[in-house]
Amino acid sequence: MSELEAVEHHLEVARTARYWTLGDPGATDVWFVLHGYKQLARRFLRRFEPIASRDRLIVAPEALSRFYASPEPGRHGPNSVVGASWMTREDRLAEIRDYVAYLDRLSDVVGVPGARVTVLGFSQGTATAARWVTMGEVTAVRLVLWAGFVPHDQDVRRAAEVFSRIELVLVRGDEDPALTEELAEKERASLERARVGYRLVRYAGGHEIDEETLKGLV
Repeated sequence: MSELEAVEHHLEVARTARYWTLGDPGATDVWFVLHGYKQLARRFLRRFEPIASRDRLIVAPEALSRFYASPEPGRHGPNSVVGASWMTREDRLAEIRDYVAYLDRLSDVVGVPGARVTVLGFSQGTATAARWVTMGEVTAVRLVLWAGFVPHDQDVRRAAEVFSRIELVLVRGDEDPALTEELAEKERASLERARVGYRLVRYAGGHEIDEETLKGLV
């Protein structure tokens, strides 16, 4: 057996990221909507068509890690479903830095000076949205965490200054199997200890973007 040990290294490389938009590029009401696990930005953007208008720009960035999500055996073909993921537990800190930098760059490219910015994360995208708002350069007036929680490993006390400057909205479906009362209680206690105010919006539904609830946020 060799006495040599493997050494981990990191190398920054250029990536081509994809995003979709719906609405007027000059609109001053801008929504960044971050999809969940196994979703793609274009399909996710369709959920926001009911609130599209000439006065609102909706931007759907796509996570950088794509994979075949369909379960069929054998080789994947042109009909195989493709999804994307914001991160996994593997090399997670580098993944977080990468997507925060990516989203910062995106907001610089599509942002309008003086725009009212809403950042909405759905499911896995809630953690991405929360980290971006608290660690990145985006200036948002509202953070919507839909069907997910503030990241369990995020220092809410350190993020409290940012949270105090924005409206924090937690959206939960009463029949969402991905949400547990135990995790909700931990989140509530963490936010209360840090004296972070928030608004809780509930709807009678599951793990989905509920159209009427979405319209209510507008």
